Amino acid sequence: MAQTFELSRDGEEFLSFLLVERGRSKNSIIAYRHDLSSYEQFITEKGLTLSTVTSADIDNYLGFLRAAGLRSSSQARALAAIRGLHLFCVEERGMSVDPTVDVEAPKIPSSIPKALSESEITRLLDATKGEDTHALRDRAILELLYATGLRISELVNLSIGDIDIDASLLRAFGKGSKERIVPVGSHALNALGEWYGPGGRPNFVPRQWQHRGDMEAVFLSSRGRRLNRQAAWVAIHQAAERAGLADKVSPHVLRHSFATHLLDHGADIRVVQELLGHASITTTQIYTKVSGDHLRRAYLAAHPRARMAK
Repeated sequence: MAQTFELSRDGEEFLSFLLVERGRSKNSIIAYRHDLSSYEQFITEKGLTLSTVTSADIDNYLGFLRAAGLRSSSQARALAAIRGLHLFCVEERGMSVDPTVDVEAPKIPSSIPKALSESEITRLLDATKGEDTHALRDRAILELLYATGLRISELVNLSIGDIDIDASLLRAFGKGSKERIVPVGSHALNALGEWYGPGGRPNFVPRQWQHRGDMEAVFLSSRGRRLNRQAAWVAIHQAAERAGLADKVSPHVLRHSFATHLLDHGADIRVVQELLGHASITTTQIYTKVSGDHLRRAYLAAHPRARMAK
């Protein structure tokens, strides 16, 4: 199915609503446009419109996605976009019926994040030892990801003014440009200090900046440009290879590890939710599934009848 299908006026107004009223990111709007274009093309070819489509038609569309080989998570994402569009049509465009009400969402297999152990984290961080400029930058990247739980996109978008070294805090902009303040640990601050020092970031500063955003970037490429996600991922992968952890490490695994280790050491789940920038605590609760050992230790230590008397 072509991806160039022109959205209906209702579809375009819904996307404008998401962008302006809900503050969704441009990447989110692109994903919504892709899903809704596919959906509207499907119903148009069936001789239907947004006002005449039924729940059975939407079920048929989900079946079409399954037959096309889309994963359950992709089907669920498409249905979320479709639900949003029809709800918008009811609330803002005066349509009388929301056909998505009776549509069941595809079941997504629960995936438990695979966090690194604390000893594996140490191996990974030790793999960036070195005094050359690349090593100083890559160590600061890894230390900061593990210390703060930032998404890789949040990390590369950091500007120098977003980090207050004296207060040990940074400002991150998450999904939908939502701002949050995150503490930064001493190891990450030390790594940042070395990166900011004479042997680090100044060596990547060009004679003339191409963009203002590059000048303000915390992390630079050797060409003096703001480091992008792909280059940051490569730096992480190379460190993982040196540590013998290439098949276990990704930027998101460091985020998983950050959350899991906090819970293992007794952090309140709502604090972890705030640090990760999750809108719902339900998203954060998945990390409790990988902290069973911590829960058992806490239970044995606290419950008066958990252990037999000696």
